[in-house]
Amino acid sequence: MKTKHVLTADDVKKILAAAEAEALANKWAVSIAVVDDGGHLLGLLRLDGAPAISAHIAPAKAHTAALGRRESKVYEEVINNGRTSFLSVPTIHGMLEGGVPVVVEGETIAAVGVSGVKSNEDAQIARAGIAALGV
Repeated sequence: MKTKHVLTADDVKKILAAAEAEALANKWAVSIAVVDDGGHLLGLLRLDGAPAISAHIAPAKAHTAALGRRESKVYEEVINNGRTSFLSVPTIHGMLEGGVPVVVEGETIAAVGVSGVKSNEDAQIARAGIAALGV
């Protein structure tokens, strides 16, 4: 039997706080979502001024990164490179850059998704949140 790392409620708060700090430092109005390895929402923060749709897109990006065990950007690139049939993949909806997995000892244990600014900036915010864990 295997031992599995999981995020605690305090870990989720650390991620959200660090991601929020990164967004605020850059004056970016975004939504930030944290999910577990099954894509289930653990925390969501919508900053003042963030578009309403971002509160739907951020969890979708996180969900995609968690289930795929890779950054959601990978799927965006697959589609942009012509494999549009990938759009039919079941249960995956956030196929845009901005979803980043949380990896501990080689295992994806969670993911962070951000939406509201340019996709590479969304990913920057997600990585800043994950960095707060020191993993």
